[in-house]
Amino acid sequence: MSDKQVDRYVKGMKKAERQQKLRSANKKMKRNQSSKRTRRKDWLPNSVDPDAIEDWDELEYEQEERIMPLDESERRRTVERMAFYSTADAPEAPEGAPEIEGTPGLVIEAGKGIYRVDLGDRVILCGLRGNLSVEESSFMNPVAVGDEVGVTEDGVGGGVIEAIAPRRSIVARPDSFYKHMRQILAANVDQLLIVAAWRNPQIWLEMIDRYLIFAQRNDLPAVICVNKADLIDDEAEFDATMAPYLEQGYTVIRTSVVNGEGVDTLREQLHERATVLTGMSGVGKSSLISVVQPGLELRTSDVSEFWGEGRHTTTQATWLKLADGGAVVDTPGIREFGLIGLEPDELAGFFPEIDAVASDCRFRNCQHVSEPGCAVQAAVEAGEIAESRYHNYKLIYQSLAK
Repeated sequence: MSDKQVDRYVKGMKKAERQQKLRSANKKMKRNQSSKRTRRKDWLPNSVDPDAIEDWDELEYEQEERIMPLDESERRRTVERMAFYSTADAPEAPEGAPEIEGTPGLVIEAGKGIYRVDLGDRVILCGLRGNLSVEESSFMNPVAVGDEVGVTEDGVGGGVIEAIAPRRSIVARPDSFYKHMRQILAANVDQLLIVAAWRNPQIWLEMIDRYLIFAQRNDLPAVICVNKADLIDDEAEFDATMAPYLEQGYTVIRTSVVNGEGVDTLREQLHERATVLTGMSGVGKSSLISVVQPGLELRTSDVSEFWGEGRHTTTQATWLKLADGGAVVDTPGIREFGLIGLEPDELAGFFPEIDAVASDCRFRNCQHVSEPGCAVQAAVEAGEIAESRYHNYKLIYQSLAK
């Protein structure tokens, strides 16, 4: 072997050795990066002697925590607190909940990153503190109309929302694009007012039943308001149409902004309550609010002659105080109100008259649609269950089963 060949061989060996060392160093660095950086918490009570405890699991403390920036830790605590208190099955704020920091206020309008907050003596525009992001929650919007918040004023007529008080109730709908997410329409409300028109547009009973299901799932009392009562030309037809709802204990109010029918009854129903208005566009929600409290400047629109339903007018939810006490939340028109998360076999439980006889069906898993020996179908044929309600049940069931 020549001297040149020996030199090349030695250089090759050294190069291979350097490459091997480099690979080892890279692997070690990746292992260090992938491992969690943790630290022991030093806030255990002074009365606890670590050496005297054999099983640290008996202590209700986490032994280690991820090291993260202060603002990230604060944001996660805020998200956890909001997720815990934003459930509909917690009608009241927990006793002893901490007071929110800042000047207390009420959100009366919510836009994209800008909020109108009522401080009692004035209304200011506010932004949102960055650590109140809710990217880890199931809600698209961190702040909603009706939220009680703490505000820091900036001295020039604006402010920043620093904290959100626990909610006692929410009204939410599924997002149009991200079905697993929800958009909060309103918070801290007391009842749902379902507004439907008798004519122009034609009353839609299936939509009323969908709203009733939604109200039940959110533990909110529901009131049905049939507007444009001046267009009722057959009282017997009206009575027969609304009888199934009266039999189930729902309050039904008929109103007209033309002749003033039922306005006083509606005003009493809204008194000292925070009420969310729901219903198709064009049924007259905004017009009704204007009649209940004259002077409120709300946008209204006519019904489309082509489609036979209302044109969309209200573009975002707005909290409107009533002079006699209470408030109404005017919500955007909703063309399709989904019942996200509701399983088909749970639907019967939201129709009390169907649920009452469902246990008598021949099959335990009866869908009450076309199965033999169905006690529900027999009750419909016997006139014990209204055909209109059963028809709506089947339509909703089919939409859930898709």
